[in-house]
Amino acid sequence: MKINALIDIVLPPRCPLSGECVDSPGMLSPSVWKKLSFISDPVCSACGVPFDFTIDAQGMLCAACLTDRPPYDHARSALVYEDTSRDLILGFKHGDQTQNVHAFVPWLKMAGAPFWAQADILIPVPLHWTRLLRRRYNQSALMTQALGKDMNIPVHLSALARQRATPTQGHLKAKDRARNVRAAFIVRPQFQEYIKGKNIVLIDDVYTTGSTVKECAQALRAAGAGQVNVLTLARVIKPQTLDV
Repeated sequence: MKINALIDIVLPPRCPLSGECVDSPGMLSPSVWKKLSFISDPVCSACGVPFDFTIDAQGMLCAACLTDRPPYDHARSALVYEDTSRDLILGFKHGDQTQNVHAFVPWLKMAGAPFWAQADILIPVPLHWTRLLRRRYNQSALMTQALGKDMNIPVHLSALARQRATPTQGHLKAKDRARNVRAAFIVRPQFQEYIKGKNIVLIDDVYTTGSTVKECAQALRAAGAGQVNVLTLARVIKPQTLDV
């Protein structure tokens, strides 16, 4: 009997939220699964925010993107950030529940489906080294590694660097978030030639106002990247309107 199978008999894997037994580490029980809200079309062509009405929205932009187009090409997210997804992500991010990444990969693959045909490199949003030292792992890097392995797409965990330690974004308003991370990211010099002309998928855990991924996208653009698409596990949803 393999050692992993023996461990599962002695200590069966459990859902990280409900504690119910599941088939493999990181998987969710049916009671938790049904509480998740997955994002599906129609969505804004640019930022990926879902429209709250049914239309043929291919190529359509939300009001925010019509007013101020993001510096990335497209963004997509798997889940709405709400009570259940928040608990799942916070456990992964701060609670050492790194096994959750096994559940996240299929969701990220599905949400990022428009990107894969042209994706050259996967890059995570970086942590400043001081925060990485305290947390011991970068949750976005773990997702990027797992997704890259599954999709057979090159991963560069160190291409982007956070050059200054910014305060946490948690309770900041949108304008303060943007100010907080302004010019906080750079492409490391040894990666600049490699980045040029490449189509990048930038990966993070949660899209709130987009301030962080926008700054990362600008840094990648400045280094000569081709397309920059953003993929997050979840995003905060606020009421949106469609201008036609």
